[in-house]
Amino acid sequence: MKFKYILFLVFSFVFTNSYSTEYPQYPKQEKFNRGLRAADIIFYGEFIKADTILGTYDFKILELFKGNYHSKFIKATDNEKDFFIAPFKNDLWIVYAKFNKDKTISLNLRSPTQTMDIPYGFPPPIPYHNIYGKKITKLDSLSNDIDNLKIRNETLKTFFYQLDKLRSFKTAQNTISEKEKIETHSKYIIISLIVNILLFLILIFILVKRKKQ
Repeated sequence: MKFKYILFLVFSFVFTNSYSTEYPQYPKQEKFNRGLRAADIIFYGEFIKADTILGTYDFKILELFKGNYHSKFIKATDNEKDFFIAPFKNDLWIVYAKFNKDKTISLNLRSPTQTMDIPYGFPPPIPYHNIYGKKITKLDSLSNDIDNLKIRNETLKTFFYQLDKLRSFKTAQNTISEKEKIETHSKYIIISLIVNILLFLILIFILVKRKKQ
């Protein structure tokens, strides 16, 4: 078990250093705005299951914020092997994704996709102090727990921050949509009135002309 944990930490360290120059850390607002612009579909949903052999990941959409999609279920496929997020936790997710040609979605590590426990970008957990060959003291463990609590707290704050922003965005879009419908309806009414007035004037003109004859 300890060997697996150490192996994961080593992998995470290498992964993070390999891509640190390619994943600039943006403030929450900018990260959110970039994700909002780049995504074809954004939703709040539940990760249901994974098929690692086929490379498919199933989500249930609980709340749709962006994108034209009518089903409650959507499948993600490993279409971007260099930056693809492979979901591994059955949890509630905020997903920013691109549509593939087959209407599945592709999850990108550079997006603000996250869960309540896993922050966007999937940085590694805080490692134990003195993990390489030295004894771990109670103070080391306590310090590690505090660091992890800080990360979890920030992850939760970011999760609910995004959820609030996305709901505000959806409300604003719905308001704009309703306003456009009203404006379109008003235009049709005005056009209809103009046409009716013209027809009425033509009718009057015809009646006057007939009387003169």
